[in-house]
Amino acid sequence: MNHTEELGEFLRARRAQLTPEAAGVTSYGARRVPGLRREELAQLAGVSATYYTRLEQSQSTNASESVIDSIGRALNLNDDEKVHLHDLARPAKAKRRAPGKPDQATPGTIRLLNAMTNVPTVIMGRRNEVLAWNPLGHLLVAGHTDLDAPSRPFDRPNLTRMLFLDPHTKDLYRNWRDEASLAVASLRFIAAQHQDDAELTQLIGELTLKSPDFAAMWTKHPVQQCVSGVKRFHHPEVGDFDLSFEVLHLPGASGHRMMTHVAEPGSTDAAALELLSATNETPVARHVPSRI
Repeated sequence: MNHTEELGEFLRARRAQLTPEAAGVTSYGARRVPGLRREELAQLAGVSATYYTRLEQSQSTNASESVIDSIGRALNLNDDEKVHLHDLARPAKAKRRAPGKPDQATPGTIRLLNAMTNVPTVIMGRRNEVLAWNPLGHLLVAGHTDLDAPSRPFDRPNLTRMLFLDPHTKDLYRNWRDEASLAVASLRFIAAQHQDDAELTQLIGELTLKSPDFAAMWTKHPVQQCVSGVKRFHHPEVGDFDLSFEVLHLPGASGHRMMTHVAEPGSTDAAALELLSATNETPVARHVPSRI
């Protein structure tokens, strides 16, 4: 993935979405497209039209922080999009990577996961691969898969891949398109922060080739951190119910995250979650990795 080209594509996409009215620009003459012209955006950002054009055409990779800030303000970007813009504008540094061990959840994270028996929880790596889950988390998001799969580094489920390529996972969400759009926006955010991650680039390429839905969503350059919200399930075991989710970023530079799901106490959603929990009769210790 060429992130210099990604910067240009992101700028063009956001400029095309920004109307003169929204930007406070007086429009003169007929427009072929509804978005701002390059020279209008450049004027709002306080840079020359030539320089801004070079950025859009991926011919410049050394824009200063202040210039990127100005362009972000001119495009009316939100906080997540501004972070994303800075990540794209910052050239990726080549890193020499020594062959390492497959990524694993830490022992402390596993102990915490074991203790959360009544909260469906999934531990994810930076690419949304499942590093571990408790039995209730497995039953909630991927009960049709092998419970022990996260312990096999080269055969791990990936939540984003499953969302687009696995029919069972597509059927799991009542609002699949909203869920998928958020997943793409989150992946965009992560990809810009890890520009040297070959496995992440491979995942994006695979999904682009195999899923027309992913390819269409990806080209729109959505950007959003996925940290909380509501997931609307259509679960094969217990039917329709909603759960609030929180994504907690774990300490360190690993990019590991913990996703938890909870229901409003006393609600029908809580009753559905209790019913799902009742189908789990297997001790926790058997299903999460005991060795890291």
